[in-house]
Formats: sequence, C-alpha cells, structure tokens
Amino acid sequence: MIVIYTGNGKGKTSACIGHAVRAAGHGIPVAFGQFIKRYGCAGEQAFLHNLLKTRFHAKGKGFLFKRQEDMEQHQKAARELLDWALDMVKEVKILILDESLYALNAELISNEDIKQVMAACAQNETHLVLSGRYAPEWLIDEADTVTEMHPLKHAFSKGIPAQKGIDF
Repeated sequence: MIVIYTGNGKGKTSACIGHAVRAAGHGIPVAFGQFIKRYGCAGEQAFLHNLLKTRFHAKGKGFLFKRQEDMEQHQKAARELLDWALDMVKEVKILILDESLYALNAELISNEDIKQVMAACAQNETHLVLSGRYAPEWLIDEADTVTEMHPLKHAFSKGIPAQKGIDF
C-alpha cells in the first residue's frame, strides 16, 4: 500500500507517527525517515529514536532558503536519507518518509527517486507512507490512500507562536 498525507493543514507528521506507533505495537518492523527536519528540533524525534533505534533517520538541514550552498547541503542530506530508505526497505514492512513531498517540491529529490523507492517497496512487499504539502497528481493516482489536511483555523493566524509539544 501507498499512503499519502498532504495539504496545508497540521497533522501530517503526527499521522505518520501514528503509523509508526501502531506498527511497533503490533510488532511490525517499521522505519521512519524525515527529510527536512534536523535531529533535535522536534519532540517526536527523541521518542522515535528511542522506539526505532537505527530505523529512525532525521538528518535534514532544517529550513531551506534555496541559496546554492544550502541546496547542495540539503540535496546531500536528502540523498543520504534516500540511500538509508532503500536499505531499510529490505528490513521493514512499513517505510515512512515524512516531509518527502517537501523534498520533492524543493527539488532535493526527483520523481524518479520516489518511483525508485515505490518500486523497492513493491518488490519487498513493504507499505510506504509519504507526507508533505503539494502531492503531485501522478503520485496521488498511484497511491492507495490519500488524506489532505485542510486548516479550518490555526492559532498562528491570531499571532500565537508555535507551542512546544503542540506544534513541534
């Protein structure tokens, strides 16, 4: 199965974490990778690292400003995550690639990279969960389940800053 969480609303990463926790609770091997976030910037990362050990990978470079030197560092980190993911496919039954659609839209990875992961997952009978804004139509067509998160209201629009434990 291919599952996608997309849209402008909150909850994409939280939904991915829910998949990881559910799978681990059933004893199903799962791997969880984050493309953009650097380790230590979000509360879920320590939990996932403790739960999944080497099957958790968050080596992103943080915010992307699209300067050439930034792009090279971000692309290198994304390539490392892709290589890790392709190795993990052989060991797990669920592969979660959080922020993969951000990485795709920022041109840190390509459609072909996503297709390569999809093919490896299909070959190994591994479910694939992808998240991020702006899921492309071709990927929505390929997916089995697509959920679009849509904000109805957000505290940030009232000037309330991001809250630890709620937003990160």
